[in-house]
Amino acid sequence: MSQSWSFENTKFEGVKLIKPFIANDMRGSFVKDFSKEVFAQNGLNHNLEEVFYTISYKGVIRAIHFQREKPQAKLVRCVSGHIYDVVVDLRKSSPTFGEWQGFHLNGDSELLIPGCYGHGYIVLEDSVVSYKCNEKFYGEFDDGIMWNDVDINIDWEIDTVGAEIIIADKDKAMQTLKEFVVRYGGL
Repeated sequence: MSQSWSFENTKFEGVKLIKPFIANDMRGSFVKDFSKEVFAQNGLNHNLEEVFYTISYKGVIRAIHFQREKPQAKLVRCVSGHIYDVVVDLRKSSPTFGEWQGFHLNGDSELLIPGCYGHGYIVLEDSVVSYKCNEKFYGEFDDGIMWNDVDINIDWEIDTVGAEIIIADKDKAMQTLKEFVVRYGGL
């Protein structure tokens, strides 16, 4: 059984939940999770500059990250395992500024996240996650917001993890949304 591409809108402008092309047979599966041509046919311009992978243990929370300058649009896919992915609107003039939306990713879908959104996730099973970015990573512009910011108030579904929560010191020390607004006003 095969599955063809599908592109679903989310509550945020430009953020798309995508079902990639998957062909299954007796050997297993063949997955095409990016096609410049198919994306363009669906009104999406995503030019790849770099591809990253994270390998994370169950219980890891990766805070809300973004690149302050030269924002990176990301095509995020959980290659193996299961994550609960969170997108936060950081666009200055957006009516949904500071709001979040969560998505379960476990291999059969991916998220296209424009550069002016923050992004993080909690790992529900040991996972490998790919990021196909349209801009290079610049460490000097790497930034983020605390995973447990009270104003954003993300429900990380921690009670479903069944494991100890693991958060890097860097992510524990991130700024609040209020501090971000005072410093930068938004992206």
